[in-house]
Amino acid sequence: MNTPFKHYLLAISMLCLVCILHACSPKVNKTVKGTEKTSKTAVTKTTETAKTASKTVKEGEKNAKKAVETAKKAVKNEGKDLAIPTYTIEQFMNNIAVRGGSFSKDEKTLLVSNNKSGVYNAYTLPVAGGKMTKLTDATKSPAYAVSFFPNDERVLFMSDTEGNEIFHIFLREKDGTKKDLTPDSTARSTFYGWAYDEKSFFYQSNKRDPKFMDVYEMDAETFTPKMIHQNDDGLQLSLISNNKRYFALNKSVTRKKNELFLLDRETKKTVHLSEGAGEVLFYPSDFSTDSKYLYYLTDLDSEFTYLVKYDIEANKKEKFMQKDWDIRYAYFSRNGKYMVVGTNEDAKTTIEVYDQKTGEKVKLPQFPAGDITSVGISKSEQLMRFYVGNSKSPSDLYMYDFGSGKYNKLTNNLNKAINADYLVEGKVIRYPSFDKLDIPAILYKPLQASADNKVPAVVWVHGGPGGQSRLGYNGLVQCMVNQGYAVLAVNNRGSSGYGKTFFAADDQRHGEDDLQDCIYGKKYLSGLDYIDGDRIGIAGGSYGGYMTLAALTFTPDEFEVGIDVFGVSNWLRTLKSIPPWWEAFKESLYKEMGNPTTADSLRLHKISPLFHAKNITKPLMVLQGANDPRVLKAESDEIVAAVKANNVPVEYVLFEDEGHGFSRKENRIDGYGKMMVFLDKYLKKRGKN
Repeated sequence: MNTPFKHYLLAISMLCLVCILHACSPKVNKTVKGTEKTSKTAVTKTTETAKTASKTVKEGEKNAKKAVETAKKAVKNEGKDLAIPTYTIEQFMNNIAVRGGSFSKDEKTLLVSNNKSGVYNAYTLPVAGGKMTKLTDATKSPAYAVSFFPNDERVLFMSDTEGNEIFHIFLREKDGTKKDLTPDSTARSTFYGWAYDEKSFFYQSNKRDPKFMDVYEMDAETFTPKMIHQNDDGLQLSLISNNKRYFALNKSVTRKKNELFLLDRETKKTVHLSEGAGEVLFYPSDFSTDSKYLYYLTDLDSEFTYLVKYDIEANKKEKFMQKDWDIRYAYFSRNGKYMVVGTNEDAKTTIEVYDQKTGEKVKLPQFPAGDITSVGISKSEQLMRFYVGNSKSPSDLYMYDFGSGKYNKLTNNLNKAINADYLVEGKVIRYPSFDKLDIPAILYKPLQASADNKVPAVVWVHGGPGGQSRLGYNGLVQCMVNQGYAVLAVNNRGSSGYGKTFFAADDQRHGEDDLQDCIYGKKYLSGLDYIDGDRIGIAGGSYGGYMTLAALTFTPDEFEVGIDVFGVSNWLRTLKSIPPWWEAFKESLYKEMGNPTTADSLRLHKISPLFHAKNITKPLMVLQGANDPRVLKAESDEIVAAVKANNVPVEYVLFEDEGHGFSRKENRIDGYGKMMVFLDKYLKKRGKN
């Protein structure tokens, strides 16, 4: 709307050498096989090679790295397992997460959200690098940084109450005092953006009608709001042109179809841009800086979304940009000098920045060990903040100067107690499902796994329906892998990012075909020589939690354990109790999942695990937030009670101060820590003495 990573040398060797290289050494899990004599040989060779590596450090990082590889090969050639440091869930959760990045007026400071304190708070940090300054003091409910005021140092931030998703917009004055700008206790308000003239900002609120999000404009000095769009029929205001004349409006019809309208506020005329298109998606992307063109995304006559340029005055459309994957977004810098384009390329976002004068791509910094995951360009268009991350490290914030081409790193978010060399890169794979459809997934193989050291595995299912498991850092996944579990993050049919045919392939087939994709993911894992096919579990959050329950209920012999995080057990209740502010999407959701008030209720009963819980025979863990407005607490209460009645091991972890997901670090440590204990007890140690 940064310098390369420093490589730290670590010779792969015995615990003593690890302790030398790390001030705070983690626990080390040693697996030594074969005879004592052969083990000693491996240790001797490893130690000698590691000493060579240590001496080589003085000669340069490049040579030292080669020495480490030699040490690795020495151990490998002996046919032994490496000594892998085992990190705790606390260590994985004690990384720092930083997000956003609003520039101050003088472009010397950034406003970001940072969870160092245990929940997200608003912080500032110098663009040139330096210490962060904390602006808010949230301890229970996060305070998400939104934006600097365009012409002074005041700040906007948002917060809800312990996960209830009823957000309010707050002002922080320069002296640190704070004020709720949207004080209605029952209304949900979310920031939309600043007006181009910088005299006001826009926000959405359902204070008039809980079912619909209207759009308001608030004066930046008097803080007097004025409604500018009343949403009576599910028409969501998606974009406002810089001159405030045009509104781009969206209406969701089904998961495969939505409508796009352009409203001219001067003439009061509306152009139906998606008229007659059929089951096609349309998403407004951005207006040109001069408000003459609307850019939008569509998959008309295509498997993937592409960018269209619409000339408003001439009423003409032209295909502007198309990729081999879904273009996720495209937007302009403030004065239109640059266009930023993000493409969902096989579970990761590829970002390109185009110079609009030359049409050429800007040469961005390259990071062999990571990808640029998001960018934000300053008002002057001289600077760009961006994030770089990968599977082995949380995203770090960098600053780039367009003029000089130089960049500097502003954060180091990976816990210093963790050596990224011992974490695992996700690998995109594909496997055939029951009907030969290729299912994309991300595979994480533990470093200690081998044909001689088979490991248990977990099939991980993302939320949604319609979400996507993506390449990037996930502390829970890395913890499982580090502690000896292979993880397969399945993108079952119905996942986004793989074309509209794949996306729609699970419509009215939820809990059936997509569940089979997970089962065939288990079959894929069982075929790997380093996986113990008798020790495979399933876990997931939200819709993935439902899939976990469905797997244990409808295919009770497939998985050895299940972990349900905020998952649906009763679709009839969930679809009747969706949050009121989802009203605009309710019909779309009903067409995808089924309408609980019609004959669809028969199928919804059929696929709801709660009504068939007597089939569950394998250990189950359930995690739930008491304030969850999407998946009500009753969903978890009742499935836990039903499984207990089966005399099956079931563990229930309830968080009184959470909603749909974890916002507090201490709760993540608690919940995920109990997950690891559960897995160790019922999966890793299964069948072992």
